[in-house]
Amino acid sequence: MNYQREAVYARRRNALSGERIEIDIQNMMTDTSEVIAQQCEGMGYEEFQEYVMARLSIDLGFTPEEYAHHNKADEVARRLAAHMQEVYERRMNTMVEKVNPVIKTVFEKQGNMYENIAIPISNGKRQLTLSVNLKKAYETESREIARALTRSIILYYIDDYWKQHLRDMDDLRQSVQNAAYEQKDPLVVYKLESYNLFTEMLENLNEHVLSFLLRAFIPLRDAADAREARPAQQPNRNLQQLRHTDPSQLTTNGEQRSRMPVRVDKQVGRNDPCPCGSGLKYKNCHGKGIV
Repeated sequence: MNYQREAVYARRRNALSGERIEIDIQNMMTDTSEVIAQQCEGMGYEEFQEYVMARLSIDLGFTPEEYAHHNKADEVARRLAAHMQEVYERRMNTMVEKVNPVIKTVFEKQGNMYENIAIPISNGKRQLTLSVNLKKAYETESREIARALTRSIILYYIDDYWKQHLRDMDDLRQSVQNAAYEQKDPLVVYKLESYNLFTEMLENLNEHVLSFLLRAFIPLRDAADAREARPAQQPNRNLQQLRHTDPSQLTTNGEQRSRMPVRVDKQVGRNDPCPCGSGLKYKNCHGKGIV
């Protein structure tokens, strides 16, 4: 478990710092290509093409003749990884070329107003808003947007899949206890199953990161669509206090009433002694005539 944690956290630190981000993407492509090639070994060209399209939304990048000639799993994996790299670079370049005129216009005309700018990113199924430093995007001719997108997608899926993996590991700890009843070593079963879970988690993580990046585009038409990326505002203290205040304690002008206790005198009964001390019943003294 410690090894798994160190491996995931190392990848997460790389994404946060931006270091080795290109290497991590290349490793994801290599690993994903090897997994797909092994799973699809022996498939026909059309079936394999449909499989890759369903998993990554890209074509194979080589002809049926080339596939028939280079049909070994390692060769197919190598060619598929190289094609994914080409598609990724082309997708990022297209995105940068599209958004750079907008970034340039916004920075030159409104650069003193914005520090970060919100960029909408979509993969055709879901859309997210990417916050990018406007000056840095301008100085790198929008290359920073591509790097920020890659970092954000990796971080998102790492956090999502790691949380699910921890839940799966908890379930495994509970279920592995039954191995003793089957005359199996629970520790051996746990190590084997945890390794399989971790491997499956990494495969799904890599595939979803690549699937998003290989389909990413910016639905941004012109500078008028650009807007500043603002941090989430904290609730106003006065309004927050107001929401937690008993409405009955507010006056008509919004000021809080005094919380002094309200005194309620005991009501005198008609047959009780009159409080004046006359010795008569209340109904025959000060309460005479009162119904």
